[in-house]
Amino acid sequence: MSRRPRLSWLVLLAAGGGGALLCAQGPNSEKFEAAYRAAVKNYDAGRYAQAAQGLEAILPEAAKNFEVHELLGLDYAAMSENAKAMNQLQLAVELKPDSAAARTNLGAILLHTGKASQAVDQFRKALQLEPENYDANRNLGELYASSGHVAEAQPLLAAAFRMKPDEYDNGYDLAMADFLLGRLDEARHVAQELIQEKSTGELHNLLAQIEEKQGNFLDAANEYETAAHLDPTEDNLFDWGSEMLLHRTYEPAINIFEAGVERYPNSARMQIGLGLAFYSRDRFDEAVKALLKAVALMPGDPRCYYFLSKAYNSSPNQADGVIEAFRRYSEAEPRNAQAQYYYALSLWKGRRSEGSDPDLQLVESLLKRAISLDDRLPEAHLQLGDLYADQHYYEESIPEYERALALNPNLSDAHYRLGTDYVHLGQREKAQQEFAFYQKLRAEHLAEVDKERAEVKQFVYSAKGPDSGKQ
Repeated sequence: MSRRPRLSWLVLLAAGGGGALLCAQGPNSEKFEAAYRAAVKNYDAGRYAQAAQGLEAILPEAAKNFEVHELLGLDYAAMSENAKAMNQLQLAVELKPDSAAARTNLGAILLHTGKASQAVDQFRKALQLEPENYDANRNLGELYASSGHVAEAQPLLAAAFRMKPDEYDNGYDLAMADFLLGRLDEARHVAQELIQEKSTGELHNLLAQIEEKQGNFLDAANEYETAAHLDPTEDNLFDWGSEMLLHRTYEPAINIFEAGVERYPNSARMQIGLGLAFYSRDRFDEAVKALLKAVALMPGDPRCYYFLSKAYNSSPNQADGVIEAFRRYSEAEPRNAQAQYYYALSLWKGRRSEGSDPDLQLVESLLKRAISLDDRLPEAHLQLGDLYADQHYYEESIPEYERALALNPNLSDAHYRLGTDYVHLGQREKAQQEFAFYQKLRAEHLAEVDKERAEVKQFVYSAKGPDSGKQ
């Protein structure tokens, strides 16, 4: 999984407070100086309102005083009075344009108020003024990273890391940037250095991703496990369970996802992961139960329905719940061909498994609607062919099987059913040809298994992304 570097909020630099006040002259200079020092003390203690009040009192006498405008801007920023903060910090930059700290502060408030391009300008100018300034490198690197410009961020974060290798947030973001750029050895080196100082779940998770990229799956699993034990977040537990699932260690995957579901009962992706682990161990009833819970948690997620249909195909014992779930999905997504197909299939298989007669007209109508919405669904053509063949309408079923095979020649069931239809019509040579295809495909059953594995892998990586089905 690739997680983008996170943007830690840029910390505004503290005003120096030790420089001479340019306007502190004349009989009131000592009083002026004392008021400023008191404001610095209040700011350092977090008493921002008192600090601002004291500075506002001396502001008329400090129209051209850099330190007063800078500190007042920082006070306003700390109180989230962004417009006032920007005004004061802009004045500070105008008074002292060669101050890297002043430009960094202005850049930070510009970024905080959504003016990213202007913030970049200020951070660049700060960096030009002080190329070896940690904050200038760090802030501009963070800004590039947060906007997806990882290649531009990496050298800046690396420069900051060389200056302060013990700064965790910068180091983590550098390691993540290296990882995203494919610099895996460099990413591992930075992460391992940081772990010596501060062992965290997210660092071990990142190391797991690095090991996984390099094919070291046992090391990856160990790192995911360490991450989950250090910090049992939903992400860490899901990643650990997914690693077990991807590499077919299904019993540990079940145990991990069960623990994840217990800790995060409202996580749809955790329920899907548990359902897939059960399905992979042929525990189909339990798989259906878990996937029904996933559907209830995230009714708009097509992944839930796809895997539910797979599990239900092997265990149609909970027909009422499954049919109802697919009915709601088909009604919520009337233009979704898959939704109509799933509902048709659940009605047909579910009612037959209960020993009752399904509404064949409704099933046929839903399958035809699915095909009209998307004619390139081979499974819908296959099921419609089965529906006709079961009623001995071979002239209608054969074109559906042929269309299904035109879309996907590897549908073994379509070859078998088409061959059976040819037998009923007395076309023995065609029947033998289809049965031969069927036998060949059954012998190559591993291809179907590989396809299912690929679908599981696709779910895992999509579920590790930003839209991961969490609530």
